[in-house]
Amino acid sequence: MKTYFKKKELLVLVCSITFYLLPAQGEVAPKTAFTKMYLPVWQEAQKHCLEVAETMPEALYGYKPTEESKSFAEQMVHIGYTIELLTKRYVEGKTVKPNTPDASQMTKDEIVTLLKKGFAYTTNVINTIEQAQLDETCVMYHSGNTVSRAFALFYVQDHLTNHRAKANLYLRMNNIEPPEYTW
Repeated sequence: MKTYFKKKELLVLVCSITFYLLPAQGEVAPKTAFTKMYLPVWQEAQKHCLEVAETMPEALYGYKPTEESKSFAEQMVHIGYTIELLTKRYVEGKTVKPNTPDASQMTKDEIVTLLKKGFAYTTNVINTIEQAQLDETCVMYHSGNTVSRAFALFYVQDHLTNHRAKANLYLRMNNIEPPEYTW
């Protein structure tokens, strides 16, 4: 009897550990050490960007501080659209042609949906890309620098952070407290 209980306890322990170590049903775990490390950073950037988008009232999505500036809506559309575009171009090595949506023709909900679509696309790439592809290099369009495709993920995030920071300022210029930055 004692042996049976030890085997049963061991089986329960193994099943419990397996349950907690495996991703939830439908989730895909990153395949590389780099993407496992990078995913939480990406998820935090995504969370904060969506909080900024949700904080601005729809009536102020057309706000821009100067004539030369992008409107808040344009900043958000630029982020949402380029997340996918830059991921395709630099991380996956695909040929893409820009076709930016017209932010002035979009509602707040449509813009938030665009952001979520861009984030979902890049998250899927983070979860499915193989190390061999991450080790490939690409040439950055604006700088001409040659970097690894893994490094290009940092560029995708840095680009969105640049435009999210501008959007944060737009909130402050309208006396709206931006979401607290946490990490």
